[in-house]
Amino acid sequence: MSEIKKLLLLPHINIQNANALSSPLTIGFPAITAWLGAVHALQRKLNALGYEDLKFIATGIVSHRCDIQTYKNEGDYVHSIIGTANPLDKSGARSAFIEEARCHLDVSLLIEYNGITKDDENELIEKIKHILHAKMKLAGGDILSFKPPAFFKVETGNGKDMHTLRRKLMPGYALIERRDLMVAAMENGQDAIDGLLEYLCIHHTCEYDDKDKVIWSSARKAKGWIVPIAIGFHGISALGTAKNQRDPDTPHRFAESVVTLGEYKMPHRIESINEIMWHYKTTEQDNLYLCTQSKSQPELDELFDLFN
Repeated sequence: MSEIKKLLLLPHINIQNANALSSPLTIGFPAITAWLGAVHALQRKLNALGYEDLKFIATGIVSHRCDIQTYKNEGDYVHSIIGTANPLDKSGARSAFIEEARCHLDVSLLIEYNGITKDDENELIEKIKHILHAKMKLAGGDILSFKPPAFFKVETGNGKDMHTLRRKLMPGYALIERRDLMVAAMENGQDAIDGLLEYLCIHHTCEYDDKDKVIWSSARKAKGWIVPIAIGFHGISALGTAKNQRDPDTPHRFAESVVTLGEYKMPHRIESINEIMWHYKTTEQDNLYLCTQSKSQPELDELFDLFN
């Protein structure tokens, strides 16, 4: 049976100098935690403005453009990060700094919500526009511009409203989770890194045709635009307190990034809105704090068992 979802679309947000170092292992499109964290921050700001019942439940992420600030000279084997220039020190020399990977983005965010009525929508749009212009960063980057937010009601199935929403998101690529590829690789005996690289590397093969001519072909193991994505954190220490921690009232712990595989998929290939929506999933017994598109606890348990 179809379900009606209430959605808020923040279309074509142009972001400058977003954090492209999505995990200690990867560089590229910002981590999923950055987007869900920004949406949660937006909800808290709106709650403080009097919309106490407003709750953002899940978020879809659609990339229209991602320009990573790197440079590769002719003859170079690897890309170099384009850094920013820091002010000179007292002696006139450049001060020491840590290079930071940056990217410029054009992104649309699709947010599932509840807690407001249709009468609140016009006023809420004006509040959101003010917050985005004056009080927000996204993935560590500065918001340069965005198109007016809009509200939608969409059936979870492939209805007429879904067609309208797809057109709003095109051209672009929705980021979906492909944890199933990691599970399949690790069930076949590969460790996490080998399984990740197996789906990212390009395999070159050759064969002879009928005239004994060598024909080369290149392909990846799985079809689709497969990429590594950072989806959360795994706690590696016990909950406690740390000296000078940012929030003295919240327990602190050290954590490491959780990296898996994702896929960029064009919105016209999306059959249900649930395919692209990300939400938080915490498993306290395994110390996992994740952003996921799977609501199945057994799937999370299966993946964690493979890692250990």
